[in-house]
Amino acid sequence: MLTTALTRLFDLTHPIVLGPMGGVSGGMLTAAVSNAGGLGLVGGGYGDPEWLGRELSLAREQANRPWGCGLITWAIKPEVLDLALSFEPAAFMLSFGDPRAHVDAIRRAGCKLICQVQGLDEARLAVEAGADLIVAQGTEAGGHGGQRSTLPLVPAVVDLVAPIPVVAAGGIADGRGLAAALALGACGALIGTRFYAARESLGHDAAKARIVAADGGDTRRTRVFDVVRDYSWPKPYTGRALRNDFMARWDGREDALAASLSAERTAFRSAAAAGDFDTAMVWAGEAVDLIDRVDDAAALVARIARDAETCLRRAAALADGAATATSLPLAR
Repeated sequence: MLTTALTRLFDLTHPIVLGPMGGVSGGMLTAAVSNAGGLGLVGGGYGDPEWLGRELSLAREQANRPWGCGLITWAIKPEVLDLALSFEPAAFMLSFGDPRAHVDAIRRAGCKLICQVQGLDEARLAVEAGADLIVAQGTEAGGHGGQRSTLPLVPAVVDLVAPIPVVAAGGIADGRGLAAALALGACGALIGTRFYAARESLGHDAAKARIVAADGGDTRRTRVFDVVRDYSWPKPYTGRALRNDFMARWDGREDALAASLSAERTAFRSAAAAGDFDTAMVWAGEAVDLIDRVDDAAALVARIARDAETCLRRAAALADGAATATSLPLAR
């Protein structure tokens, strides 16, 4: 069993955190990850009260271990934050923006504060806010993120914010990625896209099928899906999604898309409702190469943890000069 600052902070069995993917990481997926020994986080996204109330209620009912919630920081309304905190999550994650205005409410609710950062300036803000845990998210991640790559960003954040523990995110989908995160000095990994393709996720079946069929080269960072949905994301954040016909048509032509917004928005909403992902987006990270099937969340947590332990034993054997260093297969 892997024991780290993350597992001690939330009394977890495995140093694995579910990415709070908006509209995808619902109550059932959150509970499944938490009950399997990781930390599940409901993806509150922009803070739809009806959706949040339903999914947070499910998480509270179904989870028998610590769980949490996440919101997009720049979009938070105080009443939505109060609603989410009323369900008594053990952790609250803030991403994309200055967290300091929301810290007092989170602390009063007895929550641990998790701040996700994409660079060193955001990491400094997280330290100032008093974060209990910082997630360093590399650009390989699906959905919204920044420009820094996971491999150099994580140790830089680890060094900057010590002794606050850091979790790595971005391009991690299996035990090898978790082991690499631990080797970089992180205390665990936040994993999104791999759990998008879990049976308990709220993702559309057709979206899950596209993730399974894709490779990392099929993903791209873009603004077009924010433009058509009329979300004014602050710079420098963009969203990584699977390439599709809509992206091919409009990426690099955002001004033209904005000028055609009334007609394009109606068509886009219809496509999203119908599960037409030639138009609607599938947020996904570069680690889609490593996803070959839809699986139960509990099985994923267990397999990722086992494989990480195998990788770390292999690395230790290499350090010891053992001849059997390459003879430890990953469990499938």
